[in-house]
Amino acid sequence: MTMSQARSATGDRRRWTALGVCLTAGFMTLLDSSIVNVALPSMERGLGADAADVSWVVSGYALTFGLVLVPAGRLGDLRGRREAFLLGLALFTATSVACGLAPSAGWLVLFRLLQGAASGIVAPQTTGLIQQMFQGAERAKAFGMLGGVAGLSTAFGPPAGGLLIQLAGADDGWRWVFYVNLPIGLAAFVAALRLLPRAPVRTGKRETLDLPGVALLGAGVLALMLPLVQEQQWTGREKWALLPVAVVLLAVFWAWERRQGRHGQAPLLDLGLFSQRSFTLGVLLNLVYFAGFTTVFFVYTLFLQNGVGYHALAAGLSSLPFAIGSAVGATAGGRLVVRHGRRLVIAGLGGVALGLLGVIAAVQLVPGRGVGWAAALPLLVAGFGSGVTVSPNTTLTLSGVPVRRAGAAGGVLVTAQRIGSAAGIAAVGAVYFAHLANHGSPARALQLGLLTVVGIIVVALGLAVAALRGRGRDPEPEVTRAAGGHSRPEEPDPTH
Repeated sequence: MTMSQARSATGDRRRWTALGVCLTAGFMTLLDSSIVNVALPSMERGLGADAADVSWVVSGYALTFGLVLVPAGRLGDLRGRREAFLLGLALFTATSVACGLAPSAGWLVLFRLLQGAASGIVAPQTTGLIQQMFQGAERAKAFGMLGGVAGLSTAFGPPAGGLLIQLAGADDGWRWVFYVNLPIGLAAFVAALRLLPRAPVRTGKRETLDLPGVALLGAGVLALMLPLVQEQQWTGREKWALLPVAVVLLAVFWAWERRQGRHGQAPLLDLGLFSQRSFTLGVLLNLVYFAGFTTVFFVYTLFLQNGVGYHALAAGLSSLPFAIGSAVGATAGGRLVVRHGRRLVIAGLGGVALGLLGVIAAVQLVPGRGVGWAAALPLLVAGFGSGVTVSPNTTLTLSGVPVRRAGAAGGVLVTAQRIGSAAGIAAVGAVYFAHLANHGSPARALQLGLLTVVGIIVVALGLAVAALRGRGRDPEPEVTRAAGGHSRPEEPDPTH
């Protein structure tokens, strides 16, 4: 082996090990969005928290997570993704410990808000670093691994939380849901210091963060998400008055960003990205799909615990087939997207719809406590379809994004996920709870909720078909040109 070959092999190993650090941090931050769900009764007992407090423990995390994604992604683009990743990871680890030590419900809510913001700092750096470190088929494989981690973390949270509470006790077990992040966070931070690539030396004009754009986007996203995440807690219709306010604020943000571009100033969000049909439809598909996908766990675990009588750990374990299928599907999708492109996303969405229809049939045919086993195979199919959807869509959506804008673009993609999740839970939850309020059976309420989810998946399928038909309007995505084989990382962008 020559000296240059040895250096190349060492660099390859370093990149993949650095990706492992990013995936570890991503798993930990995404896990915290679902692991607390089964810990809420423990929090109520241990802290004397009321329904409003525990609602904010869940929704506050989602809210601040969504608020900081795009600004944090842009900050990483400007000041270095390694530095932003380390900042977010350190803040997440510290606030996790603070959550565990919280002496009252009010302090816990405050620390959860900060923890959600820290998670929002980490997420866009991960997608940006993948764009920076990998290219072509390797980038697709890396996004496939990221999709697998996302699927596992979402579904692994409930059983992990249930197990920790069972081991640590009903009153204080919820604290260990947060303490578990400390050793993982410290190990990931030390590894990130050593392995993550530093930002290349920037030349030319130094860009600054668009603070008015940050304020406008933040206010618009807040007005949009707040009534969605608090849909069950805020009674009355007045909350929906925030939605037109959100539309106005986001329209002003769009006009401001156009003005920034016309005057040669660096915008928070490069609106030129939306001239790419693949990026625009990919973001919309992400928003719609997550409005359906994440609500499955919401209504299914509620049904198993309240309708069938499962305890928290059993209800959480019943979601594992979906997680396993999602991890396998995402890994396979990362490899197959190079060859099949958008057709793979269409096939994945079809698998999700088919699997959910199977769950509906299982609830009908196997009433009672055996439903968890009966629904395992359909959930496995739906999970595999989900992995084959999310990972390739991420790869294809970001394939035409310049590396210097990768953080902000990744922030847009994940923000769409958060908004979609909040909207989906509000819509599907309304269907589920409305049927129960009319003295309907829990099984029928679940079936109606899942039928609503299937309808949402069909809308996402329409977007995927539109993206496939219009693929000729954009330049061919880089990932579909790299039909396998080894590819080197992109050269650093001279403006970054």
